[in-house]
Amino acid sequence: MAEPTVVVLFDVDNTLLDNDRIAADLTQHLDEEIGTRGERQYWAIFEELREQLGYVDYLGALQRYRQAYPRDPHLLTLSRFLLNYPFAERLFPQACAVVRHAAEWSRPVILSDGDVVFQPRKIDRSGLYEAVEGNVLIYIHKERELDDVEQRYPADHYVLVDDKLRILTAVKAYWGERVTTVFPRQGHYATDPDVLGTFPSADLSIDRIGDLLNINQAALLDAARRR
Repeated sequence: MAEPTVVVLFDVDNTLLDNDRIAADLTQHLDEEIGTRGERQYWAIFEELREQLGYVDYLGALQRYRQAYPRDPHLLTLSRFLLNYPFAERLFPQACAVVRHAAEWSRPVILSDGDVVFQPRKIDRSGLYEAVEGNVLIYIHKERELDDVEQRYPADHYVLVDDKLRILTAVKAYWGERVTTVFPRQGHYATDPDVLGTFPSADLSIDRIGDLLNINQAALLDAARRR
């Protein structure tokens, strides 16, 4: 029998890239440039915009902040900080090695939510775009676009690596045994007790993304069937 074709779908933020660290660096920079009050205003706008759009939009939040303070010269410094941020320095240890390892027996693809400017730039400047050879999908709600994922990257079996149990649960409900859900317990979503108590466990849980280097294709596929 022929080997099954496999596509491994990697989330970005807090899966391959330490987004909590990026947010902390941005908070510090905001404090330095516009003060604690301004920093809190920015994050309030950020959360309001995420609620409206369904995804995070760092630059969009900055644009809205600008509407309130159109003459603030610090805004140019803030935009430069975001656009030139050294994302490659925030990759989790062994993240790119995991992608290369997956490429030995599957087709690795980035599957992310986000805006159409900052999220692609983050993926590019981090080196992840090159690591997956340009196989990148960015949606507003990726869990609602799985039919499109299938058309673009057809496979017998999928592996989804994501730090959000909500996403893993939704994708498992759609693909069933055709997908192995992998939950790296990294970042604030992955350690939130309310989240952990709300959604069922993934097919496979790991402490860090680098643990996938010790798990072969057969074990990943079997994990879906065992569930």
